[in-house]
Amino acid sequence: MFRRPLPLLVLLLVGALVAALLAIGAFPPGVTPQPVERVLPNDRFGPR
Repeated sequence: MFRRPLPLLVLLLVGALVAALLAIGAFPPGVTPQPVERVLPNDRFGPR
């Protein structure tokens, strides 16, 4: 049907990528909150 299908395939791939990015931007996935655990330096028990 088409003489050169490669540009059409590239165009469809770029269009699908743009549509996916717009869909993720419009409906971002939910983030579950998690507690932050920080490691404190152990200088209280070090040598003086």
